[in-house]
Amino acid sequence: MQAIDSVQINFNPGQLFILNICLAFLMFGVALDLRFDNFRALARSPRAPLVGLSSQLILLPALTLALIFFFRPAPSIALGMVLVAACPGGNVSNFAVHLANANAALSVLMTSISTLAAIVVTPLYFTYLAPFVPGAENLRQQVRVDPLDMVNTIVQLILIPLFIGMFLNYRYPVVTARLKKPVRLLSMAIFLSFVVVAVYGNFDNIVNYLHVVFLIVLVHNATALFAGYWWAKSHGLGRQDARAISIETGIQNSGLGLILIFNFFNGLGGMAMIAAWWGVWHLISAFGLAMLWRERSVLSVE
Repeated sequence: MQAIDSVQINFNPGQLFILNICLAFLMFGVALDLRFDNFRALARSPRAPLVGLSSQLILLPALTLALIFFFRPAPSIALGMVLVAACPGGNVSNFAVHLANANAALSVLMTSISTLAAIVVTPLYFTYLAPFVPGAENLRQQVRVDPLDMVNTIVQLILIPLFIGMFLNYRYPVVTARLKKPVRLLSMAIFLSFVVVAVYGNFDNIVNYLHVVFLIVLVHNATALFAGYWWAKSHGLGRQDARAISIETGIQNSGLGLILIFNFFNGLGGMAMIAAWWGVWHLISAFGLAMLWRERSVLSVE
């Protein structure tokens, strides 16, 4: 066991309850952009979505285990990598794909399906992949999780807010259109404010251990972005689809990962640091890549 394995990120029950509400509100904001027609698109044209989902749900977890065996990080860091890879696509991926002049409709479809699938996929993947992490047996008392408890939490945090938002979008489209922007801005403001408070309360731990996770998150995220693009191209998809699948594979809902870490793993240091830094870094990498692709698209048109 390494030093970071014994670190705990501090959150009291009241703070954790507020964080759960913040994520549920974020999911509600995401749902305002989703329509039931998004899912019908899978039946009409399944090839690109299935390639994209296989990249996100099969290729990324497999590559994550490969990176863990190559780098041999501290067990808690490795478990954080597994949990992030098991989470659904992040809620900012759709904007990054649009910015990259990629296939935004494919991005929305992948986000929708992976988010709903997370109810089963996230607990299942973590339960079956965690035992493959070298040294994880030393943390057994801290990482023993009942998958059904995790399912119950994800249903409350994701499924219920998503269905409420999608129902409002279907039943009251005019009202929903007016709500989208203020809800999105408010939810992000609330979440970022909470993150700032949390960082302030755990500043010493973050300063002391950020360097431990910085490189592994950079490599993990870059691998996800590159693999997503290569996977799409190797299956004969075009550039716009490949860009969307790349970003969807590289942006994971690390906010959900953090909440699961605080709910089920007592803020285990390595796990929390991986999820928190992934949440920051994937924004930098995805939007940087999106701007690069956008510039190339403009130049190719000219």
